[in-house]
Amino acid sequence: MYDRTLVKEILSQMIVAVGRVERRSSRITAPADFIATEEGYDVLDSISMALIAIGESCKNLDKVTEGELLSLHPEVDWKGVKGIRDVISHHYFNINPEIVFSVCRKHVPALRKALEAMLREVE
Repeated sequence: MYDRTLVKEILSQMIVAVGRVERRSSRITAPADFIATEEGYDVLDSISMALIAIGESCKNLDKVTEGELLSLHPEVDWKGVKGIRDVISHHYFNINPEIVFSVCRKHVPALRKALEAMLREVE
């Protein structure tokens, strides 16, 4: 059995980071918005940093729960959540705005739902 207090803390941090991604990306209507202005680049940078934190926390969560918790929520591409962290971290100057936009629009809402469900399950 895993440390529920630690898992709740990790999940809570991830939910906060997801909220930041949602809030920051709400002003972006197309991938080109990220690179149209310096402010757009700032938004891309801040979202990328949050995605790195989410991916790293996901790896940690999987380790702490020995793979038990993530497997209960196959509706999320956990490998992708962890993988985007690696891509952004190691290829930071080659971040593709279209991929970040797609992640924000298509994957982040489902991630939020899963994280909130996981938090309820752990409590």
